[in-house]
Amino acid sequence: MRPQRPYLLRAFYDWIVDSDCTPHILVDAQRPGLRVPSHAIVDGKVTLNVSPRAVRELLIDEAGLSFQGRFGGSPFAVYVPLNAVLAIYARETGAGTVLGAEPEAGEENPLSVAEAPEPPEDEPPPGGGGKPTLRVVK
Repeated sequence: MRPQRPYLLRAFYDWIVDSDCTPHILVDAQRPGLRVPSHAIVDGKVTLNVSPRAVRELLIDEAGLSFQGRFGGSPFAVYVPLNAVLAIYARETGAGTVLGAEPEAGEENPLSVAEAPEPPEDEPPPGGGGKPTLRVVK
């Protein structure tokens, strides 16, 4: 299947903007490929205002998020690899989502279905297990 992260980011972005709020993204500034002004990085992270008023040419695709922004009045071409995006939220309310850690290229996804632990055989499956029982209700 295709990566879900760009779809989630676009959906939350649209929801925040449609709610007349200001979308911000929290980024792990230690991921390779990140292109932001170094003075914007605080404690290894950077928060970016990605509202339509603050950026131009916003693009969210499978590789990353890019836009033209201004920092201290100077134009800057920003690029954020999608695996560096930690969260997207509305500045005014804090509503949004935290995105789980994305595996690096070549790493296995720690949450893959193939590696999910099997339930112990002596425990019934969720929902009670056994045969369903029906009774007549008058």
